[in-house]
Amino acid sequence: MAQLRIPACSSTNHIFYGVKGEPALRPDRVCSSYKSPSFQELGVKASDLHRHVIVPRDRNLTKAHNHQETPATQAALANEKETVASAVGNGRVLRKKLNKVVLAYSGGLDTSVIVPWLRENYGCDVVCFTADVGQGVTELEGLEQKAKASGASQLVVKDLKEEFVRDYVFPCLRAGAIYERKYLLGTSMARPVIAKAMVEVAREVGADAVSHGCTGKGNDQVRFELTFFALNPKLNVVAPWREWEIRGREDAIEYAKKHNVPVPVTKKSIYSRDRNLWHLSHEGDILEDPSKEPKKDMYMMSVDPEDAPDQPEYIEIGIVSGLPISLNGKELSPATLLSELNEIGGRHAIGRVDMVENRLVGMKSRGVYETPGGTLLFTAARELESLTLDRQTIQVKDSLALTYAELVYAGRWFDPLRVAMDAFMENITKTTTGSVTLKLYKGCVTVTGRTSPYSLYRQDISSFESSKIYDQADAAGFIRLYGLPTKVRAMLENQD
Repeated sequence: MAQLRIPACSSTNHIFYGVKGEPALRPDRVCSSYKSPSFQELGVKASDLHRHVIVPRDRNLTKAHNHQETPATQAALANEKETVASAVGNGRVLRKKLNKVVLAYSGGLDTSVIVPWLRENYGCDVVCFTADVGQGVTELEGLEQKAKASGASQLVVKDLKEEFVRDYVFPCLRAGAIYERKYLLGTSMARPVIAKAMVEVAREVGADAVSHGCTGKGNDQVRFELTFFALNPKLNVVAPWREWEIRGREDAIEYAKKHNVPVPVTKKSIYSRDRNLWHLSHEGDILEDPSKEPKKDMYMMSVDPEDAPDQPEYIEIGIVSGLPISLNGKELSPATLLSELNEIGGRHAIGRVDMVENRLVGMKSRGVYETPGGTLLFTAARELESLTLDRQTIQVKDSLALTYAELVYAGRWFDPLRVAMDAFMENITKTTTGSVTLKLYKGCVTVTGRTSPYSLYRQDISSFESSKIYDQADAAGFIRLYGLPTKVRAMLENQD
């Protein structure tokens, strides 16, 4: 046990030891003016040593010890005083005092409730942020009124459609990134562009924290937060679904009523959906049983194949250096091109995917995706590569595309590895320039033509007619050399 020094009169400063060598106090040796410290006083001293604050019940106690505080302790106590002063009515104190939080806001029930919850639990000003990534005009209507009615100080809306398609969708398209053989990464690509904009808004409004409404079971929480970490690691991150006691829609409605937050009156969808310019995803309800067929009325971007036109439609997609630039000879901006292809592809029931995927957090989930324009672009880009890339390059590119897709799905858009791989993809597709003609008919996409000024295909070589470049007799020597290992192995096995 450590020695306890006690102020004594004059030069008297004795430590007496009791049984087993433990220190004992001698009342006769202690100055009569000395008052033994209370538990709260010891707590204040201990907090000073360990740089944290213990809140005393007696507010005068802290004042009495101000003369003993270090600058660090004074700052901590000042923050503690602010926290205690902001205590809520039921006796709970703030989880942490934040100045201003930028919240990813959709205007739905969850994010409407998060606004007052942040103010109540973190004592902060809330700035709502909405990114327009092509989710539709109806989802953006009346957002400012909803945000302010929920308690937000302001709503910031940014149109990110062109940036989303140009800087996130097209690089994935060029890389050929597809997750688990089917998923074209619609939600995965959208999260980093939204989170990046949130970091920018946080800097513009002087916020010290960001927040999102992602659940603790999904992938999106990882995608948002890894982007925050990569672009501004000093920002605090608040994820209410991992902290609060709200467990479902009814709890959220009750909380909203209690805090006078207008509950969105829109009809609750039986599906969990995420929409942007690239795709529309569906999860929940009947889809939670992988053996059940999706209902016909669930789809929103594409018609049923049975209802598609009885006549096929031909389109031509122009590509320069691996990136699409035109439709039927007309150059369009990235977002405009994708929008038009969505309309055309949806009309012909193109781009429906029903899959069971492995979430990043470990569980499997079933989702149905509609990606009409994206399916057309992927088909065209891959087909053009068959003309412009040699066999080994295609094999290496395809192998790296798997890793590229994994990184994007896992929220690692700003990782150095993905950035380096993107540089490789950009370099390797410099000659992937040309056009591809597609035939669309009742859910099917058929390639009917492809052309490129950098084509490695030579008709004079590939033709069955005689060629000056390729002598068919040369194949005999090639086959003997290429097949030599096979021949030697067979000779060994047949020695007996």
